[in-house]
Amino acid sequence: MADWTLVYEGFDPEREGLREALCTLGNGVFATRGAAEEAEADAVHYPGTYLAGGYNRLTTDIAGRAIENEDLVNLPNWLPLSFRPEGGDWLNLRRMDVLDYRQVLDMENGRLERRMRVRDGAGRVTTLHGRRLVHMGLPHLAALELTLTAENWSGAIELCSAIDGRVINAGVERYRQLNAKHLRPLETAAAGDDAIVLVAETVQSHLRIAEAARTRVFRDGEPVAVERTLAEEEGYVAEHLALAVAAGEPVAVEKVVALFTGRDRAISEPRLAAVKAVGEAGRFAELAASQARAWRFLWGRCDVAVDGRARTQMALRLHIFHLLQTVSPNTLERDVGVPARGLHGEAYRGHIFWDELFIFPFLNYHIPQVTRALLAYRYRRLPEARRLARAAGFAGAMYPWQSGSSGREESQVLHLNPRSGRWTPDNTHLQRHVSAAIAYNVWRYWQITGDRDFLVCGGAEMMIEIARFWASIATLDEASGRYRIRGVMGPDEFHDRYPWSETPGVDDNAYTNVMAAWVLRQAAGVLDHVGAERRAELMALLALDEAEMAGWLEIGRRMRVVMREDGLIAQFDGYDRLEELDWDGYRAKYGDIQRLDRILEAEGDTINRYKASKQADVLMLFYLFSSDELAALFAWLGYDFAPESIARNIDYYVRRTSNGSTLSRIIHSWVLARGDRPRSLQLLAEALESDLSDIQGGTTAEGIHLGAMAGTVDLVQRGQTALEIRDDMLWLSPCLPENLQGLRLRLLYRGFWLELDIGCEQVRIAAPNGWGGPARIGVRNRVFDFQGGDVLTFDCHLADGGFRPQPESARRTRGTAMPEEDAADGRAAGRR
Repeated sequence: MADWTLVYEGFDPEREGLREALCTLGNGVFATRGAAEEAEADAVHYPGTYLAGGYNRLTTDIAGRAIENEDLVNLPNWLPLSFRPEGGDWLNLRRMDVLDYRQVLDMENGRLERRMRVRDGAGRVTTLHGRRLVHMGLPHLAALELTLTAENWSGAIELCSAIDGRVINAGVERYRQLNAKHLRPLETAAAGDDAIVLVAETVQSHLRIAEAARTRVFRDGEPVAVERTLAEEEGYVAEHLALAVAAGEPVAVEKVVALFTGRDRAISEPRLAAVKAVGEAGRFAELAASQARAWRFLWGRCDVAVDGRARTQMALRLHIFHLLQTVSPNTLERDVGVPARGLHGEAYRGHIFWDELFIFPFLNYHIPQVTRALLAYRYRRLPEARRLARAAGFAGAMYPWQSGSSGREESQVLHLNPRSGRWTPDNTHLQRHVSAAIAYNVWRYWQITGDRDFLVCGGAEMMIEIARFWASIATLDEASGRYRIRGVMGPDEFHDRYPWSETPGVDDNAYTNVMAAWVLRQAAGVLDHVGAERRAELMALLALDEAEMAGWLEIGRRMRVVMREDGLIAQFDGYDRLEELDWDGYRAKYGDIQRLDRILEAEGDTINRYKASKQADVLMLFYLFSSDELAALFAWLGYDFAPESIARNIDYYVRRTSNGSTLSRIIHSWVLARGDRPRSLQLLAEALESDLSDIQGGTTAEGIHLGAMAGTVDLVQRGQTALEIRDDMLWLSPCLPENLQGLRLRLLYRGFWLELDIGCEQVRIAAPNGWGGPARIGVRNRVFDFQGGDVLTFDCHLADGGFRPQPESARRTRGTAMPEEDAADGRAAGRR
């Protein structure tokens, strides 16, 4: 089906890097890019296999400084499988006539397929059909099958099946000046009659990796006797298989691979485990069948189905597919975070940023256990966050902007501008707001799941220590009586200093200050949810008292936000002193101005002079909080915040944003959804194409943008349903765009499934398997009793570009509608 497959017709060397990233297969433990089996790393292809949490550090001398970088390591390449006729050349599509070529990513079953017909220089025509999987249910196994049919020739052929450990990290051009050889080969050998094994170790982190590969040949389902020859060199091992083929008779080659590391549980050591696993594994067809079953269970939890737009449906499923290949139920027992670029490439060196903020809303409602596992990654690094805070002169826990293996700050100190070729200082570590994002994620997870054990065993402690950091970084300005946070960088990522100052950072970034105030207020009450006994224990263990928590409320309530007289929220103190940019002039001159910072630096200028943002900054507040939540927060801060000012803020900042981040369209689409629905939907459409069409002009080949992928799904999941939790109650206000005829999804709330079916004529809400959530559900501006087995059905009519429920027509299995209770139109509008 078209909405379950990503299809490429024809071999296109210029787009191969993009295809490799988008056709990556993974299972949350490791992932392998969709590179051709016969390909080596070159200007067209880049095979890459990456292990979740598989980091290593190397030092490079750059611009007179010794710079240490930690990278997600490119592991030994298990893909190599190729053939050549006797006396002919090895398969190489760039040196042959490609008569037909079709590549299909089957998301429903978790497989990648290639079909092609090629003609070599001798006129021999061969049909090849390749299938590949990285097993979701057996997370140490991968497999590929290559079916070869000689069309107009017969004779001897040679197959080569290899594991290549000579690989380096070279997938991102701008990193190629950095040391990149992370692996030390330890062993290559045969493993039994039909398998090979390679063992390597990372040079600094001493992570041992073993890969074993079993290669067998079949004709008509029966094994074919082959002559095998072992070939070895340092870091490389291969089997060469000799056999004969006849015209028109297909031959199937199966390669089953096992990957284990020294971090895996319930094994003696990786080599033994890998060899044992390939020896016991079934044939490709068996693995493909069990792989399909594993994905069927996942899709049953995670699918978001839309009617009327096949491309939209395919893109949404692609985004869910890649999210689940990066973090899955296999993540639960692993100490890993969420790399911003997935396990799909080497951009950002595989580091973990704040993208959880955009990823967790999906996971929370579908596989919340994975969210908890990923939050545990942050909790285990709480001691390092405390050390970072102390080193910077603060209290509590200050999480790094970029995290990797240990939770130290992994942000680079120098940045290469590919336009100018210059290395410039990188101050992005000043994005202290990442700590607020972690606290926000803890709280939202708790709201949705009611997982008290998580709060008791780590969540509350994280929030308390993050609040201590914000209380210590805020300083009182005696003149205004307000607390200020100085020397930071906001989500905008362009402004890292004032143009009139040599000191890095800006003061009173609105997003940072409001989030800090929110954290201080929430943390002051988090112990109310852990029980009296655990409350006393945590207060004793953390040397926390009521006076300190009261101090958080005082600091939070008096946090400074620069509010202009016209109702605009200034992005930071001094923002009004910056110059306006000639947006039209720069677009006319350069066309693509997403990375204005690089353009201006290459011109000898600086983005710090201008009112220009790479991505949403102030508008992040409207993304994370409903208008009611934000109004209440500003009232607590003592600022007038009129709802009508939201539209002015949105218009002002959208026009001053270059959209240099794929996240920007997500946020702008969200905040525009009520005020400018056509523009919101246009931005959603663009966001869905961010990686599919590589709208940043080459970045997707280096790794997908996982936050943007998850964000698009959330724009449908919560954005089109206006799903929110308010006063411990679920609220929904479905409003589909005209070009969608229906939306169906399941949401897990506090352990119970809620099914939504939103169509042109009706909205249906059901809990067929029981309900332990709130006893009432809000739909638009009405509140209804709700319990297990209930079905709420609303007739709808098309008006003003969206579907409007008519509560008076509501039908239900049991229960009655409640009177309107604090359900004013502004609240019912949901998170807008």
